Amino acid sequence: MKVSDIREYTDEELIKGLEDAQREYLNLRIQAKTGQLENTARLRLVRRDIARIRSVENERRRNTN
Repeated sequence: MKVSDIREYTDEELIKGLEDAQREYLNLRIQAKTGQLENTARLRLVRRDIARIRSVENERRRNTN
């Protein structure tokens, strides 16, 4: 997911995207602990997506004040 794509999202889509990414990250962590995760790089990608979404949220919050 690119930051330019995330910036095009509405506030509701950002919230939904963050919830989905956090849910996926939790599931991936559980799979990693139980030895079921095959693609360990996915953990890193999802964690970075979460950070990108939060960064865009913070940008918007700072720009509205």
